[in-house]
Amino acid sequence: MYKLLSHNDLDGVGCGILAKLAFGKEVKVRYNSVSGLDREVAWFFENEKKDTFLFITDLSVNEENEKRLDAFHHSGGKVQLLDHHLTSVHFNDYEWGRVVVEDADGKLTSATSLFYEYLVAHQLMEPSVAVEEFVELVRQYDTWEWEKNDNHQAHRLNALFFLVSIEEFEEKMITRLKSSTHFDFSEFEEKILEMEENKIERYIGRKKREVVQTKVDGLYAGVVYAELYHSELGNELGKEYPHLDYIAILNMGGKRVGFRTIHDHIDVSEVAGKYGGGGHAKASGCSLVEEAYNKFVVETFHLEPLREDAKRNRYNVKRSMFGSFYKNRAEEIFLIYPLNECDWTIDHYKNHNGSDFFQF
Repeated sequence: MYKLLSHNDLDGVGCGILAKLAFGKEVKVRYNSVSGLDREVAWFFENEKKDTFLFITDLSVNEENEKRLDAFHHSGGKVQLLDHHLTSVHFNDYEWGRVVVEDADGKLTSATSLFYEYLVAHQLMEPSVAVEEFVELVRQYDTWEWEKNDNHQAHRLNALFFLVSIEEFEEKMITRLKSSTHFDFSEFEEKILEMEENKIERYIGRKKREVVQTKVDGLYAGVVYAELYHSELGNELGKEYPHLDYIAILNMGGKRVGFRTIHDHIDVSEVAGKYGGGGHAKASGCSLVEEAYNKFVVETFHLEPLREDAKRNRYNVKRSMFGSFYKNRAEEIFLIYPLNECDWTIDHYKNHNGSDFFQF
């Protein structure tokens, strides 16, 4: 008998789909939030049979359960933890842990891709083209490679995941992967996904007008309240306001904060770690603990939203070699213009402020 404890996002559920394809009725799958995993692990030790093989994917346990899992392993129990988050690499110190952020070819991993490799390598599952295509879509979405590769099928797979229940998504994917030679969407799914993309675009357009800016621990953060489309929203807001180091997305109903960045020099897992959270370098999160609540809610609630750039602007554009005019809330006008091919400067009411900058 097998037991899988996994995350409740696309990557985590991807692992559940693989487990059911490999083990059928011989596996019990439970999807968990980050905070709910340790309760499930404790329940496993109290209620499951000792010969049950425990898989943990896309999540990591606390220190107490870490010790219990190691003792379980040394007493003859079967356990395997598979993860790809940088904050979990210490589990590689255990025989039962495997955490890979980036593979030998320099490709970012996902829990689904690691679990598929494990199942095939241990001959627990036959390789399949359709399954490999599904796994790659999950991996590209979870690592955000889909945007760099212009792979909108990966983005659409995640959209479909949120349009239906986890149970329905599982059933659809398992049936499709068992019967198809290649992975694809049905005509009906294509239609509803097109409608969903239009809805996301309108939602993001509205949220762009609600972003406030604050400085936290030396970094500039854009703060916005949103319960939907966090990945898409964080990415678009990062591109709309590239001067911000990261975007903090507050889900007040879920009492959580999501952190997103488009910059390579920023690691938002470190930001989340300050409040007891974690995740990826460009996408992470934490519970809305008191310190995070004070930083991102109390200290920013009175701030006015950032002004959007004018729509369909053709002449007064960023990085223009002719210069760009800006007006602040006090109605003061600034001109940013290049001194040469590398350096930029600012005039305030025709008065040079005395500073030059190496980038716009």
